[in-house]
Amino acid sequence: MLQDLSFLDEVKTCPHCKQTLSLCEAPPIHVGDGLGWGSDVLFICLNDSCSLFLNGWDKIETQYGHHASYRYMELPGSPEGNCMMVGNADAFKASLIDKEQLLNQNERYRLEKEATKQLESCVADNNLEPVMTLLLDEGAVKKSRITALGYLAEFNDLACIDPLRNHKFRDPAIEQKVNLAISEVLKSNFKKECSHCSEIVKAHAKKCMHCKENL
Repeated sequence: MLQDLSFLDEVKTCPHCKQTLSLCEAPPIHVGDGLGWGSDVLFICLNDSCSLFLNGWDKIETQYGHHASYRYMELPGSPEGNCMMVGNADAFKASLIDKEQLLNQNERYRLEKEATKQLESCVADNNLEPVMTLLLDEGAVKKSRITALGYLAEFNDLACIDPLRNHKFRDPAIEQKVNLAISEVLKSNFKKECSHCSEIVKAHAKKCMHCKENL
């Protein structure tokens, strides 16, 4: 997960066509030397009318006998330009980065790290928020979510049940542990969930006070 997003403020221009460069995900390896690019993102000219791209086909065909061309590219934080070989006109167009989505992902990452740090003192601080933040975040580290689960019974707070019941867990193991924790919380509070409407009622109730069905 990218933490330094200062590159989002950069505006770079292709010297060959004067078009603004597009922000794209970097490929896992450098096609030239097999090494990484040194960055998770690249600024690339995706203008199909760019002179570098248009003239590159004949140049590479003549020099190397390959069907390919060039795209102009720059690294974040660097004014140095580079030519990147591409095999077709669609290369990198599927790797365009949605800046708003990236900012949202980075905010999620920040909240996850903050919640993980607060776990150690959450019980002493009577702060259930970091526990719920991690449990309801499907992108959070599994180890941290399992740790957060261990605090549910300690808080013994019925308010945690509805958000957890309404959340769709992708990991069956996490979901099973959450269900067990909810059962412990209900039992400790002498409560149960109505089998008809799922509202919380007294453990010895014979009729649900919410839906009026017999239990």
